[in-house]
Amino acid sequence: MENEPLIDETLKSELAALYQAADRHYHGLAHIDAMLALAREYRHLLDDPQAVEAAIWFHDAIYDSRAKDNEAKSAELAEKRLAGRVAPHRLARIAAMINATATHQLPPFRDEGALSDAALLLDMDLAILGAEPAVFDAYEKAVRLEYGWVEEPMWRAGRSAVLQNFLARSHIFHTTEFRDRFETRARENLDRSLQALQGQPR
Repeated sequence: MENEPLIDETLKSELAALYQAADRHYHGLAHIDAMLALAREYRHLLDDPQAVEAAIWFHDAIYDSRAKDNEAKSAELAEKRLAGRVAPHRLARIAAMINATATHQLPPFRDEGALSDAALLLDMDLAILGAEPAVFDAYEKAVRLEYGWVEEPMWRAGRSAVLQNFLARSHIFHTTEFRDRFETRARENLDRSLQALQGQPR
């Protein structure tokens, strides 16, 4: 495994500038920092920590709430900016992890280490769902601001569908570690949010 940091200071500054755009109320640097903190906490479980860190930095680099291809464009940016710094198979792994954040379904990796890293990355991305209620509510408000252009009835219907999709899964989180830590509260938060969106008393 290569020891050179994939995300050097120059690249970090370039990406940080993207995350500091005024229209990013949730998908900004604080989200990246929170994921990086989780990656440090669970580093002992990661097969390729540098690749996971790179995927975290790039996964929301391109973010337009009106677009449907943000993850694909973010993966393309990673491939472009990391070309020559990293072996092609490792770069493909990073790009696949970024693309997986679109659906939060595991990519079809055959390699066990890559699969485990992808599961942890996706769980880190969704850890906010299992946050303390006040933190989760602030996240919901921030996401609503990012979709400020969507009229309220459309927002309620669309957001309800997203939350119901997560609640319908047998597990929101892929790994035992994150299930044990966040699953129960995530379901409580999502259920509470869903009731509010559907106009039901809490």
